[in-house]
Amino acid sequence: MQKYLLLGDEAIAQGAIDAGMSGIYAYPGTPSTEITEYVQNSKEAAEKMIHCQWSCNEKTAMESALGMSYAGKRSMVCMKHVGLNVAADPFMNSSITGVNGGMLVVVADDPSMHSSQNEQDSRFYGKFAMIPILEPSNQQEAYNFVHYGFELSEKHKFPVMIRITTRLSHSRAGIVSSKKKLQKNLHLPENLKQFILLPAIARERYKNLLNTQASFVKESESSGNNVFIEGSDNRLGIIACGLAYNYYLENKEFYNLKYPIVKISQYPLPNNLINRLVNETSGILVLEEGYPLVEESLRGFFDSQHDIKGRMNGSIPRDGELNPNIVAKALNINQPVFAGIPEIVTGRPPAFCKGCGHSDVYLALNEAIDPYGKGHVFSDIGCYTLGALPPFNSINSCVDMGASITMAKGAADAGLFPVVAVIGDSTFTHSGITGLLDTVIEQTSITIIISDNSTTGMTGGQKSSATGRISQICKGIGVNIDHIISIIPLKKNHSDNVDIIKKELEYKGVSVIIAERECIQTAIRSHKEINKGIKNLE
Repeated sequence: MQKYLLLGDEAIAQGAIDAGMSGIYAYPGTPSTEITEYVQNSKEAAEKMIHCQWSCNEKTAMESALGMSYAGKRSMVCMKHVGLNVAADPFMNSSITGVNGGMLVVVADDPSMHSSQNEQDSRFYGKFAMIPILEPSNQQEAYNFVHYGFELSEKHKFPVMIRITTRLSHSRAGIVSSKKKLQKNLHLPENLKQFILLPAIARERYKNLLNTQASFVKESESSGNNVFIEGSDNRLGIIACGLAYNYYLENKEFYNLKYPIVKISQYPLPNNLINRLVNETSGILVLEEGYPLVEESLRGFFDSQHDIKGRMNGSIPRDGELNPNIVAKALNINQPVFAGIPEIVTGRPPAFCKGCGHSDVYLALNEAIDPYGKGHVFSDIGCYTLGALPPFNSINSCVDMGASITMAKGAADAGLFPVVAVIGDSTFTHSGITGLLDTVIEQTSITIIISDNSTTGMTGGQKSSATGRISQICKGIGVNIDHIISIIPLKKNHSDNVDIIKKELEYKGVSVIIAERECIQTAIRSHKEINKGIKNLE
């Protein structure tokens, strides 16, 4: 056994290394990014030759992990909650095919939308797919659940979801490791038709999934991950899910609360524990991060005869993260556990880094498109989304990865002219290529600016699949080579860049402008590494 001080993300990664994982697949997405990065930086993982390269997007990552499972080895796929939308097709079908080697789907949700477009709760996806879900409440559980999850996956031959949230992902605590396991040997499925979802086979696989549901409930009730904690004050029973359990503990210890608790860390819900809590108390308070999944389930059974409190009745705000003070208010405690943020602390809006190439792209674009008025620029998800804020106020959309090109196409189809799509290099290869193909097939009048900083900048500078390939990809798709133009977004090139953009805006067809300039943060790191190497040589 070893002791570590780890982020929740890192605890999951170390747990996977120790549990005999052979491959991890992911696309960077806060707050899940550090899981894969930890494996990539691990000497132990390198010695064990664990596959840990970034995938182009979450769908390809999910499918690759499923392929490794097909070959009999343990695999993990990691993403943030909106990334699960991208991976939804193979994710949902993986519950029908089942797995061979153990497979974990780790999804990091982002309540309060610290770096996301929505607050979506991935437990609903797990319930939709009818697979087991594990929801750790601390870093040690995060580590332990990886080991347990792989065993559970291989026992029942289905993928298992581990759902975490931002606070657990990015907070640090001590963990104790367990015995390390060897990687599984290569072995193919006993039924080689298991992964062929032709209707006749899929119907049988679906029946198998349905028939296994009772076993999943039994596992949930007997694993020890869900527990009933006795209490002497039966006026209220607490159901606390995952990280929310900690917020209740803060109040319990501070105010010496004695309510009985059902701590939930594994789904499907443990019917026996919940029935006991309902029968022994006069009311229920449900504490869960995200949507009211548990509360909604309880209301379907007990609403008419039991007082149920939570997000749905207003005891807890419907949006945003939980915290100890919100839980205190729901418990009718007027004195908050923790003081609020001091007035001296003021919010600071995000901004481009000094020296960022995206800012020079927008300065040139603003000047070039100004004669046409506002509302012609569609954008995407990345650092460059900050172009929506002052002083640039350049863009008019940010919906999902790749949507800049396709939304611009739809606007062009409606008659808007000119239309511009601004997309980053990593987002382009994530999900912008297919949109570009649509525009080429129809020869849409659209100007696409690919702001290429040669990295996945928003999540910390991970390797971009697009680096060195964008021009070739555009040519291969069929963009006219005369309208694939590279520019360097620097102040000294401003006038020339404005002229180029103006010209391409008037082109009645597909135009791609590649604005090439390395991310200032990766450039700084590279410079430091070079200087460090020189000093070492000296």
